[in-house]
Amino acid sequence: VQLQASGGGLVQAGGSLRLSCAVSGRTSSGYVMGWFRQAPGKEREFVVGITSNTGGTHYAEFVKGRFSISRDNAKNTVSLQMNSLKPEDTAVYYCAYRADTAIHYQTEKYDYWGQGTQVTVSS
Repeated sequence: VQLQASGGGLVQAGGSLRLSCAVSGRTSSGYVMGWFRQAPGKEREFVVGITSNTGGTHYAEFVKGRFSISRDNAKNTVSLQMNSLKPEDTAVYYCAYRADTAIHYQTEKYDYWGQGTQVTVSS
């Protein structure tokens, strides 16, 4: 499985960005796509996950109401719409794949990772 993330950039506080992750290769019949982020000097943290079969989602508390994940199974893409961005959202954002339908917070539960895309929110 290969993951290709795109869509990062520089935006002012209160603005929006949309990230996408293209999934290629042989995927499981059911899997989870997650978005994580890592700010300088901090550990990588879970942002949101979505299951490929039911579309069930789970969001970290700090993005609820601001970020929205969606999937397009026909195009094998997962998108993350980020609204009302804050400077503390600045990080490298990674998409990740887990060959299972249980959404986990832990990075070690994910099998494949995209290369990361930088999101910078200026104040």
